[in-house]
Amino acid sequence: MKFLNNKLSRINFLILMVILSYLYVDMSNSSNSSGISNAALSVVNIVATNSSPNKVFQARGNENVVGSGIIISEDGYIVTNLHITEGQQKINVELDDGQMKLANVIGFDQRSDLAVIKILHQEKLSPINLADSKTVRIGDSVIAIGNSFGLGKTFTGGIVSATGRDYGNPYLELIQTDAAINPGNSGGALLNHRGNLIGMNTKIFSKTGSYAGIGFALPSNKMIDVASEIIKYGKVQRSWIGDFRVKFKRFILNDELIYGLEILEFKKYGPLYEDGEIQLGSIIISINNQVASWENLTEALKNSFPGDKITVEILHDNKIIKKELITKAQGN
Repeated sequence: MKFLNNKLSRINFLILMVILSYLYVDMSNSSNSSGISNAALSVVNIVATNSSPNKVFQARGNENVVGSGIIISEDGYIVTNLHITEGQQKINVELDDGQMKLANVIGFDQRSDLAVIKILHQEKLSPINLADSKTVRIGDSVIAIGNSFGLGKTFTGGIVSATGRDYGNPYLELIQTDAAINPGNSGGALLNHRGNLIGMNTKIFSKTGSYAGIGFALPSNKMIDVASEIIKYGKVQRSWIGDFRVKFKRFILNDELIYGLEILEFKKYGPLYEDGEIQLGSIIISINNQVASWENLTEALKNSFPGDKITVEILHDNKIIKKELITKAQGN
């Protein structure tokens, strides 16, 4: 009898655990679904006319360019991709409730393929909840929302396949995902499992122009940084590390031919001077892990944003020092 009671107790315990597990999963899924549903309110459909067709992100059989956008403020600011709005005369935004609004272009940034547009709306809009894109990890579950093929708001799921992808621009560090991203998804949202934004869908790798398992998103942190610059200044300000003069130099170090930029003069302000250890006569021997040259230095500045890091290796007194210079907005 004791054995039977113990057996029944174990069975009851297992049944209880199964029920609790089911309730936990159900509550978790419900919570996630709620977050994703809320995020969907912040994703809009975009139809633009009188533009040059973009084969990768244009719905077939439609002369209009279709895409997606993300609401980032209650008063009507929306972020999308530049390749959707570029050269357009008319940009229509369809809200979640079906209302159509005409949008004006506030500004854009070619480096990140990002544009900010704005609509007028009597009621407050629902801006998307942001996640810190620095916390994104390979294998994380993600959901993409966008206007696939102009069919309307579409949800697809997958994982983060990689982070830090350059796809032609080594300074953007794009998120790669296998969530289905098709023509029309461009400018749409890439969400984490809680329904918070981790990136804006911006590119696909495909030989056909349709989903091939590789899509890219601009990280949310970078998206907001660029959008904030555009909203504040109408454009993204140029990055700056100071006013200085260098000359190209070749020399032998440890029996190896080294190329570098010798600092001949710099003004007493700006990140380069404020570092303290970089002095006149110091030689920059690498820039963002590339050989030091004036072209690589200007390219690094051109493709970075105020607040970004530029990593340089400095040779001074036969010692190599690695430095991370935080860029500033030019003129600040």
